[in-house]
Amino acid sequence: MAPILLALVGGIVELAHIYNLQISVTQAAREAARDMAIHNNQGLAQAAAVAGAPGLTAGNFAFAFSGACADGLNATVTLTYKASSLTGMFGDLYTLTGVGAMRCGG
Repeated sequence: MAPILLALVGGIVELAHIYNLQISVTQAAREAARDMAIHNNQGLAQAAAVAGAPGLTAGNFAFAFSGACADGLNATVTLTYKASSLTGMFGDLYTLTGVGAMRCGG
């Protein structure tokens, strides 16, 4: 009975870890889109994403921007993040994706 219970607890811990990472990645993408909509500068947007997710490793981010921001359009940022597993129960590496979109020009 103990191995089943330990596997269940390990699965819960791993899923909670993945869920927490997904929330952080989505928040980082939202921060990048917000900064891109205001400043129209990809470098500043990337810095805002890193600052918006302090628990994540900046080197694991990959950004995709929708292009230059113009009034009336949306700035869209797709952020992918590679994260390692805590327990290895569902694989060793996860790729999480977050998308943020904001109206350009405020």
